[in-house]
Amino acid sequence: MTSPVATLPGSCNPPSPAAATPAIVLRRLGRAEYEPTWQAMQAFTAGRDAATPDELWLVEHPPVFTLGQAGKAEHLLRDVGIATVKIDRGGQVTYHGPGQVVIYTLIDLHRRGLKVRELVSRIEQAVIDLLAELGIAARREDGAPGVYVDIPGAVLGPMGAKIAALGLRIRNGCSYHGVSLNVAMDLAPFAAINPCGYEGLAVTQTSDLGVSLSPPEVAEALARHLVAQLERGGRSTPDL
Repeated sequence: MTSPVATLPGSCNPPSPAAATPAIVLRRLGRAEYEPTWQAMQAFTAGRDAATPDELWLVEHPPVFTLGQAGKAEHLLRDVGIATVKIDRGGQVTYHGPGQVVIYTLIDLHRRGLKVRELVSRIEQAVIDLLAELGIAARREDGAPGVYVDIPGAVLGPMGAKIAALGLRIRNGCSYHGVSLNVAMDLAPFAAINPCGYEGLAVTQTSDLGVSLSPPEVAEALARHLVAQLERGGRSTPDL
């Protein structure tokens, strides 16, 4: 997934030691079609330089399946009338739809001193911390990026139920794509795929776990936790 650090204009070259890290910018896109948003992420990443502020894009998508760059079509189990888009993030297949919070993390890893694995861990931790705040115990699973929960009384596999999915692309030291958290959506389309490539993996959402917050409210809260994780050790606050 990673690419060498380029030295051409527009790449995310490491800033000078004296350069201040700009505040993270939050962009609230509302409901937006998937492909134009993906293309906008690519363009943003290609055009940024060492002075470009990092951004978090808060968005909700109409129904769409996305299949990662090494994704296998066999994980699409049946046609339910929802388009599939082959994209350039890591991972297998997932579903995006109304009622799901999606936050794209457009981050200069060099400037923040992050490796890819640490960025993934911080994104997961932001979700785990948010869910803890909402009274839901959540965890990571080794080798399976995302966030998982147990459901009392439910018969689940060893990983439990997935509540948040994560996939990134790193280009010239900068990330795009990000994290999706199921809030108050129709979960039925997940039955048409092997979520994230795992046969029989259960999925759940905050509204089914006793949380009454709306998707926009959850998005704002998750953005706050993401900023806290990304600014850990930093000096700035988000540009709201």
